[in-house]
Amino acid sequence: MSHSLRCWKCGASLAELSLPLRRIDECRACRAELHVCLMCEFYDTSVAKSCRETIAEEVKDKERANFCDYFRPSDLAYRPGDQSAADKAKAELEALFGRK
Repeated sequence: MSHSLRCWKCGASLAELSLPLRRIDECRACRAELHVCLMCEFYDTSVAKSCRETIAEEVKDKERANFCDYFRPSDLAYRPGDQSAADKAKAELEALFGRK
């Protein structure tokens, strides 16, 4: 299934994954878990619990896979400025050469 999702952590394309994302799905480039708050369209640090979905249970670790039933992957989750230069370089190398 083709879509424009990108990994929230490294920005690699997730077009090879089918939707809906499963809790166990990971980015093939950086191995980041994908069913996470940082990848969700409801994630918003300007609101309580950093979630615009008011009835969702609070998830403490926004970078770890969770069981939230309201999870909706966002095309805007990747924010290049949030990454350190070293993390970005590592992710780009892993995307280029693959990681086992």
